[in-house]
This record gives sequence, C-alpha cells and structure tokens, in this order.
Amino acid sequence: MVRLKDIALQAGVSVMTVSKALRGAPDVSAATKTRIRALAQQMGYVPDRFAQALRTRKSKLFGVVISGLTNPVFARVVLALEERAHELGYDVLLAHTLNNAEREEVCIRRLLSRRVDGLFISPVYRMANEARVYQELLASQTPTVVLGHTVPFCRQFVNVETDDLLASYAATAHLLKQGHRRIAFFSGPSATPWNQERFEGYRRALREYELEVDDKLVFQAGRNIEDGVKAALQLINESADVTAVQAINDLVAIGCVDTFLKQGLKVPDQISVVGFGNVLLSQYGRVPLTTVRQPKFTLGNAAMDAMIQLLRGERPAPKRLPAELVIRASTAPPPPSADSLKTIQ
Repeated sequence: MVRLKDIALQAGVSVMTVSKALRGAPDVSAATKTRIRALAQQMGYVPDRFAQALRTRKSKLFGVVISGLTNPVFARVVLALEERAHELGYDVLLAHTLNNAEREEVCIRRLLSRRVDGLFISPVYRMANEARVYQELLASQTPTVVLGHTVPFCRQFVNVETDDLLASYAATAHLLKQGHRRIAFFSGPSATPWNQERFEGYRRALREYELEVDDKLVFQAGRNIEDGVKAALQLINESADVTAVQAINDLVAIGCVDTFLKQGLKVPDQISVVGFGNVLLSQYGRVPLTTVRQPKFTLGNAAMDAMIQLLRGERPAPKRLPAELVIRASTAPPPPSADSLKTIQ
C-alpha cells in the first residue's frame, strides 16, 4: 500500500507538503500540486478515508435504508442516489429492513455508529405516533431525508414523495372513461400512507362518476406477485361481477394478470388490469401492463438535492413529485355483459 511518505520520498519533498498538495492547500504552488498529484496517481495512492474522517470530522458516507432491492422501485432510486453521491465524493452504505420495524432500528443505529454524514430512509410504516429510533435519530442531528410519505413518527424530517393520490385517480379515471363501472381494488398494507393515498384516488374518481366504493370489490392483496395471485383467485372464487382490476402496484398486478390468463380469462378482452409503479417487468409481460410511471430516478435526485441543502445547514421544503399514466395493452373497454367475469364462472 502506497503511503504519503513513499510519495514524498519519490517527489523529494516533505510528507507535510504531499499532504497539503493532495488536500489542495493554498500555500503549495500549483506546479507542485500538479506534480505530486500526478505522481500519487502513477504510484496508485489511495487516500485513507478513516484518517481523513478523523481529521475533518466527516466520514464522506451516506446511509440508505430501504425495504430491499427486491422491490424494483428502489433500484432506480438507489441508482440515482449512488450516482450523485459518487459525483460528490461520497460512498453509500445500503441497509435492508425487509419491512421489519425491529430490523429497521438495528439498521439505523448501525449506520449512525458508522458516523454517516447523512441518511436516506424509506420508513417501515406502523400505526404508532412515535418510534423511539426516529427520536434518537432526531436527537443525533444527523441530516435525514425520508424517501416517501411522512406520518406522525417521522414527520419532523424532510421528505420527497410521489403524488400517489392524483396518480391513482388518473388510473381509475382511465378505466371509467373506457366504460368500466365495476372496478375491483387490490389494496396494499393498511398502515402505509401510499396505500391510503392510492385508495383515496380510486374513491375520488368513482365519486366523480356518482359511484360509491363497494366493499365487496376491495381485496387485501399485499405487495408482491404472490399476493396478486392470491387476490385474483379470491376474486374469481367469489364470482365478483367486475370488468377491471386496479392493483396497488405492478407486482400485484402482474400476479393478477398471470392468474387470470392461467384461468382462461382474456386480458383485456374480458377483464382489464391497471398497475402502479412502471417497473421494468410491467412492459415485458405476456400482456404489457397499463400502469403509473413513478418518477423513481427523479425522486432519488430530489432526495440528494434536499440532502445537500441539509448539509449546508438549510431546511429544504418537502417535495411531492407528479406521476404519469402509461397506457398499454392490459386495458380496454369492458366486454358485453354476456362475457363478464361473473358469467364465466
């Protein structure tokens, strides 16, 4: 491993001069800085981040806490964060909560023990108004940006989020404009604010068409493909008279579409399906999915912009980003009543 004294010996200067040159100190000439930096690069010198952190009291580390990269929405968010961090000279430490509140506490405390300069957190949502680890985080004064909606236990922090309500409203309105009136809603975890907003968007669109939510058409689905499969089978078994399904996210929608096709139903000729998220798989399934394009990469960039302001001692405003409906092959006008899902049973 190349050390400062190795470079100093090769350059014929003191170790202090090498240190100052690499740090860009003003009392070292430009020519000397250029010569020493070129020599350091040639010799393969790698700065000691730990020593730098002791000297500057900055770790040049960001912590990112998410449920898991198995959630494809986070892949683009994390990519944006890592690219911006790289440009700023920071490294990223990634931790997965697996949607478990106890594991989230461990993740946050471990990152704080690493003296990260800032944290990006997608919270594990729960019904409680307070969460001890978030109080500890607030007391630590570590700059923190919440990736997603805030609720009482994390409302003290800056956040960036998608406008889930208007996006969900647009998805339901699309189905209504096509003529659908019996639209099932495959719901996500009840404690999550994004589920609540998406359901509210669905409800508002129905009310604009003078329709009320039919509780029999609301199915507790969950988050993933397997949950979508179970919800679709439940819908079929209950012989629900529906012509369309609005799913809480793309993974649930993909499981739903796959189940309908395996059961002999034609999508969208007999039943339409809408997702939410626009993950990569949504475009390349057996039936390309109509969905909502979440601004995932943009959200990551907005979160880093907020972090930079926090590091400067400023208080950025929360950001709510619009989403866009993407119409593909999984939606169409409803079939004649003789071809409805109920009649097929």
